Amino acid sequence: MARKKLIAANWKMYKTPDEAKAFFAEFLPLVAAHTRDEIAIFPSPVLLPTVIDAAKGSKISVGAQNIHFADEGAYTGETSIGQLKAIGGTHTLIGHSERRQYFAETDEIVNKKLHAALKHCIVPIVCIGEVLEEREAGKTAEVLKKQVTGAFAGITPEAAAPIVIAYEPVWAIGTGKTATPEMAAEAHAIVRAEVAKILGAPVANAMRILYGGSVKPDNASALLNQAEIDGALVGGASLKADSFKAIVTY
Repeated sequence: MARKKLIAANWKMYKTPDEAKAFFAEFLPLVAAHTRDEIAIFPSPVLLPTVIDAAKGSKISVGAQNIHFADEGAYTGETSIGQLKAIGGTHTLIGHSERRQYFAETDEIVNKKLHAALKHCIVPIVCIGEVLEEREAGKTAEVLKKQVTGAFAGITPEAAAPIVIAYEPVWAIGTGKTATPEMAAEAHAIVRAEVAKILGAPVANAMRILYGGSVKPDNASALLNQAEIDGALVGGASLKADSFKAIVTY
């Protein structure tokens, strides 16, 4: 069975509630008939109720950019999975490179969050990727294998079905640089092979691996038509309805 592509929008720390509403008013009619791919939007925490409400009646899923692994507690500034579920969120990003870079998230923390998401039936998108120095040193495969192994520690094949991976070469995020389709596909193949080692070939063959890293309307088709690439995690180009629609309908 072919893996259904997932096109995800990471809005990062952009948009006000009014801007989010305006986006949906423009975007929903543009993709109303689109059924080929799944679409998910990840707004900042304060926008979640607004976006979930705006997406009602559509096929668009809404998720958090980050969650805490604890069910509740004295964790100022964090969002629990229970809180996300209570307002209708269904997905979460885990271990985005900016969380790793600016907020010191480790593979161990990513693993705890992945276990928590699976426990509470939230679809996790686990982000992995190498920095420029690692790629130039020929360490891409080593880094990706380490991140996958760390993230998936203690995960059983039976529990792994909802997991999505997003490969995001850190050197290509927000820089305008993009991995060539061939480079991206090669990295995806490395990741899928590592998942197969840990969880078995059937799980690996079914698992969606997205590409994230300066995906734009003009490169979306070349990337998304690679057999190993099962969708995209889109940053800046997802902030405008017309450009995100162009990527979704590549």
